Amino acid sequence: MALSIGLLILRLATGLLMFGHGAQKLFGWFGGRGMQGTIGMMNKLHLRPAPVWAWLAALTETVGGLLFALGLLDPLGSLGIIAAMLMAMITVTWPRFWGSQGGIEYNLLFVIPAVVEVFTGAGTYSLDHLLGIALPEPVSFLVGLLLVIIGIGVALFTRQSEQAATTPSVSTGD
Repeated sequence: MALSIGLLILRLATGLLMFGHGAQKLFGWFGGRGMQGTIGMMNKLHLRPAPVWAWLAALTETVGGLLFALGLLDPLGSLGIIAAMLMAMITVTWPRFWGSQGGIEYNLLFVIPAVVEVFTGAGTYSLDHLLGIALPEPVSFLVGLLLVIIGIGVALFTRQSEQAATTPSVSTGD
């Protein structure tokens, strides 16, 4: 029982914070900038096409956080959190570590509980348990992780170089 209560607290805290993080991007809630601001952020990160990556980031954080908090369709919520935070680590905070220096520490504080849930499951106090839902293990996680890796690869492959982003195009007049 204590383990299930611990998992519930971990899921609620992590999932609702991630939901809020995504809702800032998606809806402009909690002082966020909404989709226009998120698209602008993706442009600054040179992710192309910026609107596609903005929507993916906002939905992944919002839906992933909600699924994680509810303990629904485990491990999909975990995968959403892991995907969003890995992208943030790669594109924004790397190679710094400490959060006070703009590093990956903050992102890891979301990734670690998501990884823990992958190994423990959502627990007794979850919608999965209540509804009798169980995605196939470990196949659902491994396939999901492969998709996360492919998605990150596509994002990085289609990312415009900083030099190309700052070099004005020259018209030949043809």
